[in-house]
Amino acid sequence: MTDEERRPYLSSFQDRHGRTRWRYRRSGKTIAIPGQPGEPDFEEAYQAAIEGRPARKAVVVTHPGATVPKSFRDAWKRVLRTPEWIGHDDATKNKNIRLAEEFLKLPVVADDPAIWGDMLVEDLKRRHVKDILARFMETPHKAKHLLVTVRKMIRVALDEEWIEIDPTYKLTYRPEYTGWRAWTEEERLKFEERWKVGTTPRTCYALALWLGNRRSDVAKVTWDMFDFKRGTVTIEQQKGGKRLVLPITPMLRDTIEPLPRKGDTVLLTAYGKPFSEKSLTGRMADWTHSAGMPKGCTMHGLRKSLGKLLAEGGASTRQLMDTLGHDDIEHAELYSREASQAILAKDAMSKVTRLVQGKKKRG
Repeated sequence: MTDEERRPYLSSFQDRHGRTRWRYRRSGKTIAIPGQPGEPDFEEAYQAAIEGRPARKAVVVTHPGATVPKSFRDAWKRVLRTPEWIGHDDATKNKNIRLAEEFLKLPVVADDPAIWGDMLVEDLKRRHVKDILARFMETPHKAKHLLVTVRKMIRVALDEEWIEIDPTYKLTYRPEYTGWRAWTEEERLKFEERWKVGTTPRTCYALALWLGNRRSDVAKVTWDMFDFKRGTVTIEQQKGGKRLVLPITPMLRDTIEPLPRKGDTVLLTAYGKPFSEKSLTGRMADWTHSAGMPKGCTMHGLRKSLGKLLAEGGASTRQLMDTLGHDDIEHAELYSREASQAILAKDAMSKVTRLVQGKKKRG
């Protein structure tokens, strides 16, 4: 027996999309019945039509801490299962997790209990994104990275077909970059004068400057990474896991090769133990202060110093990327922006001069 035969006054039809719809017809009145037979909403609507009363809405009791379907919190949980997320290194994961948790707890409106974690992704509008970024105007780089994290959730929502349009499409947030500054030539000479070859500060300085790597990599440089016969040092960067084979410059060789090998790592504390990456930040501040140098001469500033020297020496953006271990042009160009304008202009104009003079000779 069909539902139409079993249920009085009930009939079905196909809508223009080919879906089966139901209706209750009696005494010249037609009432649409939502859903399909057996579903709670359908059964309640049909019973209400028979009894001649409004249909009652089912009371939904939300369990504390439950995730709202198709919400940003739901999307974030799905992000954590994507192949792209699994492929990230630990440092990138930790940074994104911190930003995501802050966003999910962020009030939709100030002094309102509603938070973005419980909001449906489809409810996010462009004006909302601009408002969120505006709240972080005092920390613009954090705002930029927060936008990247939110876009991971939006990408999942697009893949799941919760939404059809990305509300952040072509929305850019590129604050002026300053970051840690490169050391000046005078500052480098001052440090080298204070800390001679053979001292721990000079060794740390040489590794950071002439390898151009971050403190996490500098702290873990081992003797096994050096091949003095071939003149190379091989480093696997902690951030991104990129493997770099770099030449041992004469400046680095003169500092590192004479050192006694007292442990696996090149850098050792006074107790003969490897440095932690966090301790190197504080120690560099102490060493530069002892050398009478101004604040702002940091470990990462030495990485920028190498980038600046590379750019001033005429290295291409591709060479900068492969030396410093960057995957995108934007990061590599951050270093070349600080290259001496005078040196670059002189090189560019010399090319123009050669071109013009060459034409005169041929003429």
